[in-house]
Amino acid sequence: MSRLLAACLTVAFAAVLALGTAFGVVALLEAAPDQPNTPLITYERAGQGS
Repeated sequence: MSRLLAACLTVAFAAVLALGTAFGVVALLEAAPDQPNTPLITYERAGQGS
C-alpha cells in the first residue's frame, strides 16, 4: 500500500509541477513586450511596368 501511495503522490506532484511550469511560461510570454512588425529587407519598386 505504501508503494501505491508513493506512486500517487509522485503523479500528483508531477502534475502540479507541469501546471506550474505551463502557467509560468504563459506569464513570461505575456510580460514580454510586443516586437515591432517591421521587415528586415525591403525592395524598392521601379515603376508600374515590368
